[in-house]
Amino acid sequence: MAAQLVSKSERAYIQASLQATPPLRGDGRGLLDFRTVLLETGVAPLANGSAKLNIGKMPHEGGGGTEVLAATKLEVEDVESGDGIDGGRVVCSVSCSPSAYPHLTSNALDELQHDLTVILQQTIGHPSLHPQNLTIIPRKKSWLLNLDAVILADAGNAVDALFMAARAALWDTKVPRTRAVEYQAPEDSRTTRDSASAMDVDNREAIPAASGFDTREMVRTAADFELPDYWDEGEVLHGRERWPVCVTLNLLPPSHFLDATPSEEASVPLRMHLMFSFASPSAPKLQSMRLLGPGELDSAQIKSYISEGEKYARELFNALETKLREEDVRRNVKARDRFAQR
Repeated sequence: MAAQLVSKSERAYIQASLQATPPLRGDGRGLLDFRTVLLETGVAPLANGSAKLNIGKMPHEGGGGTEVLAATKLEVEDVESGDGIDGGRVVCSVSCSPSAYPHLTSNALDELQHDLTVILQQTIGHPSLHPQNLTIIPRKKSWLLNLDAVILADAGNAVDALFMAARAALWDTKVPRTRAVEYQAPEDSRTTRDSASAMDVDNREAIPAASGFDTREMVRTAADFELPDYWDEGEVLHGRERWPVCVTLNLLPPSHFLDATPSEEASVPLRMHLMFSFASPSAPKLQSMRLLGPGELDSAQIKSYISEGEKYARELFNALETKLREEDVRRNVKARDRFAQR
């Protein structure tokens, strides 16, 4: 997003290398190759879901690359008297570590954080992606899903990394199971005086000898809720397969390339962000699109880039899906073992 400064000669050299036959990149990759992607979920114990993602970490040096930490937190909102809405809502926020952008002033860093927050909120918060299990008590209480992401280091391709980390955190999110609770006040009871024993007798035959809290068939009249104790900490977000991935096409007509490094981003400032959702493998959906940088494209070029971007996004989605399912198995085994030891 925030490209580093490069000289005119360096920019010309990088552009000529990318347009050469065959194309040449500084790290030896092809135009459509991603750097190594490392992903781990469940990294924030106090969050409802979390993930840490790194693109381009140096295997021998133990550092480097673009690193993003994303976490979700659920809060209870009052629909009747608070800011909550029936069905719940999703709020996204992106922060950038100053160490990731040492060349930016504080005002420029704030603008970058705002731009990234808008991109993430408008895509993730779209009604077509809204989970259906954020309701606690209909028309009374709902969940507020906060998605917070922090860019810890930026070595290029930060937007793709941001969406991958956000998708992994949302995939990892567990919504606590709730049970509606209603307190039923006792019916009119008559206290009589027993003359023989001089004791107070409470005639409550109509009231069963049970708790005043009744949890059966109280959806319409429930006043509050409680959290049952389960080993898996809740249920996953409904429709989690719909969360989108982003693929960024760095455009140097007539060619384009993926996963740009900071120097490549500075040399090729025109880029297209394509966010695809693959809820149905046969019918992918373009959730949003952004064209950044100087220059213009005609409609035929845009259609061609969208078609190409869909193929790249599908490959990225399938690889990420495989990794997330492996993380699911690993985390479920740990959760069962931890619950059994309680």
